[in-house]
Amino acid sequence: MDLGLKGKSVLVSAASKGLGKATALEYAREGAIVTIASRNFEQLQQTAEEIKRITGQAVTCAEMDITRAEDVENAVSTAVSAGGGLDVLVYNAGGPPAGMFDQFDDAQWQKAFELNLLSAVRMIRASLPHMRAKGAGRIITLTSSSIKQPINGLILSNTIRTGVYGLTKSLAAELANDQILVNTVAPGRIETDRILELDAFSANRQGISVEELQSQSFRQIPVGRYGTPEEFARAVVFLGSFANTYITGQALLVDGGMVKGL
Repeated sequence: MDLGLKGKSVLVSAASKGLGKATALEYAREGAIVTIASRNFEQLQQTAEEIKRITGQAVTCAEMDITRAEDVENAVSTAVSAGGGLDVLVYNAGGPPAGMFDQFDDAQWQKAFELNLLSAVRMIRASLPHMRAKGAGRIITLTSSSIKQPINGLILSNTIRTGVYGLTKSLAAELANDQILVNTVAPGRIETDRILELDAFSANRQGISVEELQSQSFRQIPVGRYGTPEEFARAVVFLGSFANTYITGQALLVDGGMVKGL
């Protein structure tokens, strides 16, 4: 299948590692002009070099603290300059800390809001004029399976990620006439540094080993294992491509069948 991505300008945030990195790599494989953004510029450059080595596609780097409005604007401008406009935005951000409701004060709630919701608003706002100028676009927000089934010990993520999905769903209706499709892709248990950190937190809270906790997790996933970043990225790239011409406002869970709700 031709995904219609060759020569398209793509911006992926939080792309120095994990799901963002895997997604940027898959876009580069499809011949897109990829810009990656992250706070850690040294790691970002290493990722760009790795992607070029694998795909032969040059990748542009933009240093960005996603909670800083000026950094967001600069990252979008960098992608526009590199790709002659902007066709695809993949919004990704690191998750807020794990913990229970009583552990967090107003400042921590505000920080989570700025990290995982206001940053999405800003990135999309900065990207839209360039997509409208092109006459079409694709926006993917990366969220979490918690948008369908809250995860114990992740009160901040459960609340804020659901807000990102609400934004996604609303924008899908608002932007359809602009030929801009907006979807969210929600990872379940995908083997990244973030999941390993959360497993360590949960294991400590339950007083068991990480290995035992992961064994329990595997039994809750019909596929019987954690997913890989590459498996997740392939789903993102299809929805955020021009082969997708009619799917918008949807949440695709990449979770190996873990979430049982209809």
